[in-house]
Amino acid sequence: MGSPPSAIAILDSVEVTQKILEAILDSPNGRRTLSRLARTCRAWLDPALSVLWRELDSLVPILGLFPPHLLKKVKKPGLGLTTPPLEKDWEKILRYGGRVLRITYDEISNNVSSSVFPIFEEHRPKTYLLPNLQHLTWRIISPENLDRAALFLTSDLQGLVLHLGGAGTKFPTLPAFLADLGGRMKLQSFSIYSSISLPDTFPDLLAPQGKVERLAVVAPGALSPTVGRWAAHLPFLKSLQLDLSGRSLFAVDGFFRELKSGDSTPNSVESHTDSGVFSGEEVDFTEIRKSLLRLTGDTKKSVAFPALTQLHLTGSAANITAFLTHLSGPLTQLEIVIEDPPDAADWRDLSALICERFGSSLTSLRIGATLSSKFGDLVRSTSRAAPALSRLTLEHLSSLPVLARLIIELPESVIFVATDITSLAKACPKLEEVRLCQQARFTAATPPQLSLEDLAPLVRDCRRLHTLAVVINAKGASQEGGPEASATSRSLLWLHVGHSWVTDTLQVAILLSHFAPYLETVKWFMERNRPGFVEANSRSWQRVSDILPHLQNLRLTERRAAVPQKEVVVEYVHVVAPRPPTSDKAIDATVVAVDCGVDARPSTTENSVQATPSLKDCQTQASPLYASVAVDAVPRTVETEVDAVPETVETEVDATTTEPATVPEPVEERENTNADLRDPLHCSGPPTHHLVSLPSFASLFGFLCRTFIAFPLSLPMRVLGAVFKARPPRDSGGDVALDTLNVRP
Repeated sequence: MGSPPSAIAILDSVEVTQKILEAILDSPNGRRTLSRLARTCRAWLDPALSVLWRELDSLVPILGLFPPHLLKKVKKPGLGLTTPPLEKDWEKILRYGGRVLRITYDEISNNVSSSVFPIFEEHRPKTYLLPNLQHLTWRIISPENLDRAALFLTSDLQGLVLHLGGAGTKFPTLPAFLADLGGRMKLQSFSIYSSISLPDTFPDLLAPQGKVERLAVVAPGALSPTVGRWAAHLPFLKSLQLDLSGRSLFAVDGFFRELKSGDSTPNSVESHTDSGVFSGEEVDFTEIRKSLLRLTGDTKKSVAFPALTQLHLTGSAANITAFLTHLSGPLTQLEIVIEDPPDAADWRDLSALICERFGSSLTSLRIGATLSSKFGDLVRSTSRAAPALSRLTLEHLSSLPVLARLIIELPESVIFVATDITSLAKACPKLEEVRLCQQARFTAATPPQLSLEDLAPLVRDCRRLHTLAVVINAKGASQEGGPEASATSRSLLWLHVGHSWVTDTLQVAILLSHFAPYLETVKWFMERNRPGFVEANSRSWQRVSDILPHLQNLRLTERRAAVPQKEVVVEYVHVVAPRPPTSDKAIDATVVAVDCGVDARPSTTENSVQATPSLKDCQTQASPLYASVAVDAVPRTVETEVDAVPETVETEVDATTTEPATVPEPVEERENTNADLRDPLHCSGPPTHHLVSLPSFASLFGFLCRTFIAFPLSLPMRVLGAVFKARPPRDSGGDVALDTLNVRP
């Protein structure tokens, strides 16, 4: 289903869309309406979700984005988680966390269990779950929760409000926390509210924070001279909040004690006006101071708090007056929280000082009560005792020509009279919003002293007045005569009467139709459980609200009818133009030279990148490649044939027998025969063996030869002999083998 053309035209303008969604959010049940709008039309989904999640007052909506099976109780996500979340369980938190710009954690409310922080620290998928967070409010009473704020301290954080509560509780990690804060981020707004003393090195730890525009230091030690010197030289500081309660005037003056000698303050030589608050002298010291500056050469002075325009001070009226005397800059917004009721003399001095020093620049003034004053009023309201009312006079407001907003909310100083309204209308002609103790409640003993007719000067003189909240006594409305014709306002649109008294509803409606013929809204307290509620007055104001629109229409009709319809006659009259008056004036043409220094420091920006790698599960076959290799380990052998046949010598012996000669041989031939026997080859007769006698050396040599030579050779010879035995006998032609011979020894 597509969007209608009108919706598309609205969505084309981002600013118009933003304004419409913000208006819906501020209306009753605004969040529920925006949620339904986001679910109805796809075109409105993204802008509506951005407005819904832009500001959170707790961590509970963040915890509610976890899957239901992880929560201890689905309807109470703040109780914590049963099991740690997995990576897929963070998807919604990461999707919606980028839309959150402001968030608050309040440990005192106890709506979030502290067990969720360890889960965030250990299992979060990213460093910062809220990457676009701009403002963080951290209220804690436990020291261990201080360091847990680092989960949300992104580099783009612009504002931090730190509340350290708990009586007697010490925060040992506070210096380290402030050091990390000062060195890693560039804040534009920083506020610390602590019940313990600040570290001695507090200004040094926050010295790198040179871009702070809004600073609030409410803690013991905030008025030290070192803190004052550091705050006074912040070049972009526009708003400052300090607590002066329970401090002496000497301590208040000590805040400015260590300012450099060149800093300009009202008490220094360059201050050319006298406050006149505490002295009645009217001597002008301007020329004297200028002469002193020329003589000393001390004309180049730096200004303390150069950009300060908004100031919030808490304490007694005397301490606030002492602090304001040290400031000379043009304040535009001043909020003071005083002890109610204030001392009459101190309130007079404070009113005179505000009008004289900041009257030409002050556009908003708000006066509230300290916590002790509110607590006293709360005790009286619960005990049903009548409040002790006092008067806060406005007659000391002399001149506030540009003041547009005045709000006074005091529980005891709630009585205003007609002279206060007259003085206020005369001193502040450009008022647009006035609230004078709209929650005040009165008893029969002390009724409201302002009547509806007493508001005529305020309606007549303040032509820009569009909002008025004041408690009046409308029971004695005058019925004779009517209000002056000039006491009517075309700009007054909203009126809040609180616990105002009323009896004659018709007369009150007539007066209101004259004072504010274009009045759109009339409000009063209708809650029965509110202290000071009177049901009769509530019903009467309801009737006034019902009658007023009809009387307004009647009033406007009468005024249109009362305008006479006259014929317009144009006459031309020759009038000599008067000669304009002239006068001789001398102009000081001295050139004013101003030395300006430019801070040429480059602006650096620290950006953090979410470098979460994308992971993928992969399996790898890690089996190594192998091959079967067979190795022949058999050693190589070579067959070599060796002819081991020994060399043999065949010796043939002629064994042929012959017949011996019959002739006897002589002895000499026998000796020759013996000689021939030595050579058997030459033997002609049968072989005969003779024992030859050799010397002993020869016998030894022969023994050795037989033992070491002949015997080793005899073994293979026997083998060969056995081999050759198988061979057939050689035909030797009658030769006789040697082994057949019988040798005789």
